[in-house]
Amino acid sequence: MTAHDGERVIIDGENMPHTPGAVGSSIPRAERGAVHIEGDHWRLAGLEIVNGPYGIFGLDASGNVFDRLVTRDNYESGLHLQGASSGNLIVDLDSHGNRDPRKNGESADGVAIKEGSGSGNVIRGARLWNNSDDGLDFWMFLGQVTVESSVAWGNGFNRWNLPDYTGDGNGFKLGGGDPDPAVGHAVRNSMAFDNAVHGFTDNGNPGRLVTDRSTAWRNGGTGFDYADSVSVLTRNLSVANRTQAAPGSSSSSGNSWDLGGTWTLASTDSGTITGPRAADGSIRSSSFLRPANGADVGARL
Repeated sequence: MTAHDGERVIIDGENMPHTPGAVGSSIPRAERGAVHIEGDHWRLAGLEIVNGPYGIFGLDASGNVFDRLVTRDNYESGLHLQGASSGNLIVDLDSHGNRDPRKNGESADGVAIKEGSGSGNVIRGARLWNNSDDGLDFWMFLGQVTVESSVAWGNGFNRWNLPDYTGDGNGFKLGGGDPDPAVGHAVRNSMAFDNAVHGFTDNGNPGRLVTDRSTAWRNGGTGFDYADSVSVLTRNLSVANRTQAAPGSSSSSGNSWDLGGTWTLASTDSGTITGPRAADGSIRSSSFLRPANGADVGARL
């Protein structure tokens, strides 16, 4: 399902049930999503999904491709996968401004792969910003997910004047649950900046996360919060966060906090990375948040 002949196509879910739902209410699974998928091998490309009770909701959905989509201003997460969901590819997604008045902001993420299991799910080239809860959330998902060359910023702030606001405000929330399952998600070459709380966090996941050459800048909490995991952290850059890193028992090598010293940045102008994408849908390259000394530390986007 794609746009015809390069046209801009908007799927608008406003006035569907639960837009918004009453405070404290739940949305029946069958009614979740302006686009609702319970199937395999769909390809959605070049569409804009807005104002839905979730933007895209996939349940027991495998082998799907979500390509160059925009999921914005929905009344729950922009793109949400749940249940037995494997082998999905999310590429060059923009997901922003999603909020959930019925839960006072604590549930609407840019991307949520939650409460399920499945292998081979990949997120590549995503931009996740200004969502009420987190940029990305892997709460209670039991299969390993890979994240590459993605960016999360400005998440967890009450931009909608929601009462009793409870948004978490992490850039990349890599697990968690009750009890916390041990899952080895992987993040590479990604950035988190200006989020309300942590840049990257294990969120209580005791597993072996792998995070390599990623950057946390100016987040309100810890840049890399891995205090509860036994992760592998390599060549990451953490600058101007409230706390730079909490590696706990994780293996930590070649990161800015291991190398020490003062880290200055080649550019703090986010205009290129947050502006229009390239013609092929990729994030435009810039020197944003690269070390001024040229060290091989942190993300390169």
